Amino acid sequence: MKPRHHLYLEELTARLDTLASKPGTSKSAIVADALCEYLNRRATREVDDLLKHRLDRISNELGRIEWDATVLLETLSLFVRYQFTVTAPVPEADKAAHAIGRERFRRFVDQVGRQLSTGRSIGVSREMPGTLRPRRGAGRTIRYAAGPAAFR
Repeated sequence: MKPRHHLYLEELTARLDTLASKPGTSKSAIVADALCEYLNRRATREVDDLLKHRLDRISNELGRIEWDATVLLETLSLFVRYQFTVTAPVPEADKAAHAIGRERFRRFVDQVGRQLSTGRSIGVSREMPGTLRPRRGAGRTIRYAAGPAAFR
């Protein structure tokens, strides 16, 4: 035996009668389908609310990663610019200096490859005093909050 429900649908009665007048449909089926859709949407909203917090957390993490990449790029470009400015060019005739430079570069690339293959970081740990970190509320602009050891 199916449970019976008594519903009052004052302003919806005419629209329900129009829909139910089509062959193969009934008021009960229409109301059951509509109620099922409503309940499914409500459950979806609850899932969306749960996922919202996770997505916010992921968004914050991506923001920190973007900030770290920006600091890294700025640091590297400043270092390279400085090196090119203060380092005198090696004369073309100095074959030994060119060979030493190529060997140093090869060792540098090998070292980077070894570090990347182990999965360890070659950078400075965030927990070390004096490391650069973003200020809270800094937004997308790069502002530095260095620990006291950075200025010694």
